[in-house]
Amino acid sequence: MLTISRLLILRFKHEWHTLGEQEVVQTLASHPEAGLTHEEATKRHQQMGANQLTGKSGKSPWLRFLEQFNQPLLYILLTTGVVTLLLRDWIDAGVIFGVTLINVIISYIQESKAEGAIAALSKAVTTEATLIRDGQKTRLASTELVLGDLVLLGSGDKVPADLRLLTVRGLQVDESALTGESVPVEKATTSLAVETPLAERSNIVYAGSFVSFGQAEGIVVAIADATEIGRISQLIESSTNLKTPLTRNIDKFSKSLLYVILGLAALTFAVGLGQGESWIDVFKASVALVVSAIPEGLPAIVTVTLAIGVSRMARRKAIIDASEFRAIT
Repeated sequence: MLTISRLLILRFKHEWHTLGEQEVVQTLASHPEAGLTHEEATKRHQQMGANQLTGKSGKSPWLRFLEQFNQPLLYILLTTGVVTLLLRDWIDAGVIFGVTLINVIISYIQESKAEGAIAALSKAVTTEATLIRDGQKTRLASTELVLGDLVLLGSGDKVPADLRLLTVRGLQVDESALTGESVPVEKATTSLAVETPLAERSNIVYAGSFVSFGQAEGIVVAIADATEIGRISQLIESSTNLKTPLTRNIDKFSKSLLYVILGLAALTFAVGLGQGESWIDVFKASVALVVSAIPEGLPAIVTVTLAIGVSRMARRKAIIDASEFRAIT
């Protein structure tokens, strides 16, 4: 019987490809023919939780929408819009707020698409699995799998967890979503060296991949976030706010441009007052300068430009088109 501490250690073990079939079965306190008992499986499920990827608690749509206003350039637009509204210049105020709102909506849509990609990964291991418990074949949701479960695979099946193969009959697996390999990979049960790279571990099948041909029997060695696709999901989540060189340069350019625009607006206001003009007229002229000079469409332009570039790269086979990642569609 496995203790909780032993289960936690095994959950993050990444050298199952080096062990023989019998050693794997013994380590996981399972049975090569009868699998786990229902009582033991229930206990392990309570100890380790469901076989599903975890993610950060999602923010409400309204909060994510309001966060899009947190941009220095938009602060100036909003300020000038409010002052223009107080001066009862309804048309100019409407134009300023309209431009600001369009920019925020575009940013919100782009962020929602990014979060959708992460959510899609969370569904990659969600399927049904055929397994053996108490010597009986049964079919359960993949979320019910635990370490040591004996899983049966056949053509067309989605792999529900990371499995160490025990028996193989002409098994070929499509691992393109994980390794980028464009053709199905032939699998075997032979033990491998420790330094064998992930893409060459022929005795392991990974959650989210597809069985394109053959049959096999494997034992669950990793579930949920401990799977390889789970590790990818966690890496994506931890890097969603990563600043790339492009975004850093855009931020730097935006701040520099903001200082220049504010300086010119202040100079325009001072010169107008010095020439005896009405402060209201001078302020409106300064507002017009600020609104016309601020590149509120810069995020949209960058996004469209990058999208066009990615589309052209995909057509020229420089990258893999997202539609080919069947495991997350």
